[in-house]
Amino acid sequence: MNMLALTWIGIIAFGVIMYVILDGFDLGTGILTLFISDEADRELMISSILPLWDGNETWLVFGGAALYGAFPLAFAKILPLLYVPILVMVIALLFRGVAFEFRLKAHSSKKLWDGCFFAGSLIATFAQGTILGAFIQGFDLEHQWGLKQEIYHWLNPFNLFCGVALIFGYTLLGSNRLIAKTEGELQQKFFNISKKLQFIIFLSTLIVSIWSPYLDPALFDFWFDPATMYYLAVFPLLSVGLFFLHGYALVKRYEHIPFWSLVGIFLMCYFGFIISSYPFLVPRHISYIQAAAEPSTLLFMLIGAGVMLPLLLYYTYYAYRIFGGKVTERIGY
Repeated sequence: MNMLALTWIGIIAFGVIMYVILDGFDLGTGILTLFISDEADRELMISSILPLWDGNETWLVFGGAALYGAFPLAFAKILPLLYVPILVMVIALLFRGVAFEFRLKAHSSKKLWDGCFFAGSLIATFAQGTILGAFIQGFDLEHQWGLKQEIYHWLNPFNLFCGVALIFGYTLLGSNRLIAKTEGELQQKFFNISKKLQFIIFLSTLIVSIWSPYLDPALFDFWFDPATMYYLAVFPLLSVGLFFLHGYALVKRYEHIPFWSLVGIFLMCYFGFIISSYPFLVPRHISYIQAAAEPSTLLFMLIGAGVMLPLLLYYTYYAYRIFGGKVTERIGY
């Protein structure tokens, strides 16, 4: 039971970070379209994600379905508290997908659909940031406050700050990928954007890192326990090193290192969140063992995941290999 549940924790955690990285730059590209005035440049930006965007969102569906099947108790406890941001995120992603398709065929209304594409990307990212903030600070399951409780768990200063910070994070991720996908003057624009955004992301990461331990005494005790704090210091130290690498790569105009160094920063933050939450799936209340489904259910799902997950990984790899390289002209279908 313990091993099966832990395996599913690993699978879900992997699915979540795959979504954050892949759809993160996707959403970031959508946000950046507002700041690029030239229509031909916007077409190149959107062409860079056109073959991939719907496949990227597959990881979100995979993670949500896996949580529902493998840990139904956690799903049942968390979802009511986050109905509003999850609903907003889903509607924004659907709206964004519609705008994506319509703008490909539109002529006189293209600017309208460009605006909708930007808005859907921005709102979905903000909603994801508030959900992340709610998980970091934990949930209060001891009181039944109705609507007041639901609003409190996503609409508070820390969550709102995480929502804004994630907007900048995804935008930087999108800009860094566009550095690798474009060339000439357009590429130079993204170098300039990334140079500015990196300082905002560094400051946002620092604020969240300082703020989050004070949200819950258990978090503070975990990160500042003299017995473990020196081992945990590896995460902020590696993050600082990756920030320096990121800045150096932008100055030297390396095309691929900015993206992968930022991915490393995302991973350091993600690993820090996972170890500070362990063994709880609903932070500080329900462990992954308590939330897990029956062993027979976990085993049955694991057989299916053993077949489908490699196929999903191969499809992702193949798509990115086929559509790798520079985007030099508009593509469509």
